[in-house]
Amino acid sequence: MSLLFAMSAMYLLAGVLHFIFPQPFLKIVPNYIPYKIWAVYISGFFEITFGAALLFPETRTYAAIGLILLLIAVFPANLYMAQRMKKKNNKHAWIAFARLPLQLVLIYWAWMYV
Repeated sequence: MSLLFAMSAMYLLAGVLHFIFPQPFLKIVPNYIPYKIWAVYISGFFEITFGAALLFPETRTYAAIGLILLLIAVFPANLYMAQRMKKKNNKHAWIAFARLPLQLVLIYWAWMYV
């Protein structure tokens, strides 16, 4: 159960950060996405919603499925960030590339509650 609370807290915190500090999230939204600020706010809203819904047995399965879909939806932003960092010869680009497989771990973690 502590893994569930950790996952809920992680998404709640990440979602809140989308609203308090949107700038880092805006930087990773691919250029082909219009209204970038709304993309950041919407993804933050869903992180908060699903993170909270994980805590209730009645909504846990729906929240887990929602998080899986959200993780798939935001994967292009993570890929865009890694490619952009590599293009700019950022010495930390390897971290962004290493983070890409982490999405699969996060998807599996959510799948545990479907």
